[in-house]
Amino acid sequence: MLSSHRCCRGCLEKQTVIDRQHAEIERLRSKLRYQERTAKEGLFGASTSSAKLPVKPNSLAERQARRGGAKPGHPGHGRQALEAHQADQVERIRTAEVCPDCGVALVARRLRRRTVIDCQPVRHVRKVLELEHKKCPRCGQQFRACAPSVLPKARYGNQLLALVAVEHYVDGLTLGYIEQQTGVPYSSLVQALHTLARRFESVPPHLLREYRAQAVKHADETGWRTDGQNGYAWLFCTPTLSILRFRQSRAGAIAREVFGPKRLPGTLVVDRYAGYNRYRGHQQYCYAHLARDVEKLRKEFPHNDEIERFVNALVPQLAAAMHLHTQPLSNRQYYALANAIKRRIVALTDAPAQHPAIQGIQNIFREKADRLYRWVSDRRVPAHNNRAERELRPLVIARKISFGSQSLQGAHTRETLMTVLLTLKKRTPNVREALKDALDRLAENPTLDPYKALFLPDSS
Repeated sequence: MLSSHRCCRGCLEKQTVIDRQHAEIERLRSKLRYQERTAKEGLFGASTSSAKLPVKPNSLAERQARRGGAKPGHPGHGRQALEAHQADQVERIRTAEVCPDCGVALVARRLRRRTVIDCQPVRHVRKVLELEHKKCPRCGQQFRACAPSVLPKARYGNQLLALVAVEHYVDGLTLGYIEQQTGVPYSSLVQALHTLARRFESVPPHLLREYRAQAVKHADETGWRTDGQNGYAWLFCTPTLSILRFRQSRAGAIAREVFGPKRLPGTLVVDRYAGYNRYRGHQQYCYAHLARDVEKLRKEFPHNDEIERFVNALVPQLAAAMHLHTQPLSNRQYYALANAIKRRIVALTDAPAQHPAIQGIQNIFREKADRLYRWVSDRRVPAHNNRAERELRPLVIARKISFGSQSLQGAHTRETLMTVLLTLKKRTPNVREALKDALDRLAENPTLDPYKALFLPDSS
């Protein structure tokens, strides 16, 4: 005899509430266990670099026992001796003319060549330039010599300005260290950089127009203090340019300032921060951030089988999508693999799930599908935002060393010069020589557009 089990609607609603409360209790217990483990093992999480982990569980004993260095029998790559015509300088080092014991003149046998790599110490050189002033006795026309490699009314030469600007804003050296290196006072370096930034103030708007027209754009932000107040450093970049903004706010108005009110071509690759919703155009969310969010489920619910299966299935697919962008594949192979990975991700995120945490991740993929699969239809678009995150890393290091900018003027100077120099670095093999060359052209022709002097070398 078959029997059916029935329950009233009220009982069903009560049981649903009980189930949700049990799930919430389990989540809180898991979070408590995670915090207890963190207190014992250290502050290491899913976003921590593997280089900072004190112990790597996947480091096997046989790998630890391996000896580094070249393999036996390998030819290797030793020091390469230079020929005389390849060297920047050839010096002949002489020995004694007579034997110190016998007093007899020594007979020359042969020259032994040795290749040495050296450098000149960095120091400032004080110059007095005597500029001639002449007059034509017939027509009365006057001729005045111009100071070479120095901007009008400037105290410091272009070589020194280029060295200081690149070492500080590109290489990350502190102004205190540069003061010791060059002998130029700290306050003088600051004023020289402020003056240089004012001269290049018209360049970032040109780069901003270039950025808006790019097919693939990246954006990210990090904390930055200005005059002791919390603020943010915004980065907008492509493979050929970088634009910095230092502002006190993380509001979407900063992004709108860069993107403008019109719809833009191409795709913007970002994390899921709502400030970038001001961008009018296609977006691609970073899979690295999503993968970390999925990995966190394992730590929050370490003993849940459904969570374990979901994480083990989805994370490899997200990693495959991120790695696909760098693979040497033909277009046909790329798009075939991309669509296969997408189908697997969609199948996992559309599958029925009981756990609320899994449902939360699935909702992201369902509700934001238009921002998660641009890499499938356009191989120029990566499934990650690594470019912006890598470019922000030196700025994070500078923040840890200097604690930010000391004034609003300092933040504006950093914004202008980092925008110019980081873009110049992407477009030339030697950013310091390129900057010095641009400053020389501006010294010869003060009316020249700084943008043309920097990025259009053939202009005159």
